[in-house]
Amino acid sequence: MQAIVAVDENWAIGNKGGLLVKIPADMKRFRELTTGGVVVLGRKTIETFPAGKPLQGRTNIILSKNPEYQVADAIVAHNPEEVLKAIEEYDPDTVFNIGGESIYKLLLPYCDTALVTKIDHAYEADAYFPNLDKDPEWELVEESDEQVYFDLTYHFLKYARKK
Repeated sequence: MQAIVAVDENWAIGNKGGLLVKIPADMKRFRELTTGGVVVLGRKTIETFPAGKPLQGRTNIILSKNPEYQVADAIVAHNPEEVLKAIEEYDPDTVFNIGGESIYKLLLPYCDTALVTKIDHAYEADAYFPNLDKDPEWELVEESDEQVYFDLTYHFLKYARKK
């Protein structure tokens, strides 16, 4: 499984239930990488999607502690073990942990790659992704050239779990 996330310079990912910023090239990259694959996300995250519906063109696995929780056209799992069972039949390179904060933290131990869009700006935030630069289990293995969106600069980074 891979994590895919956009973070600011403090590894923040969101504020008040929304993204920090929407960068068209990042959104396009997300779509291209995840379409045809599997996305694993939390209940709070799917509720931020238009009409609370699953992402099209992907198998959606929603993690919720609520045993009654259901979403049309999605698989609902109630713990990491159920997620792992649900993704067994898929190529791990096509399975993406897309958050939010608690789902990233819960499932990061099962990820071997993290695709990070690192934005060179600090936002007001209340949700964070673990700082992989300070985690001895992870190493930066790829970095794109600097990208620019209006006055924002950012990079596409790839981290790999150390063997």
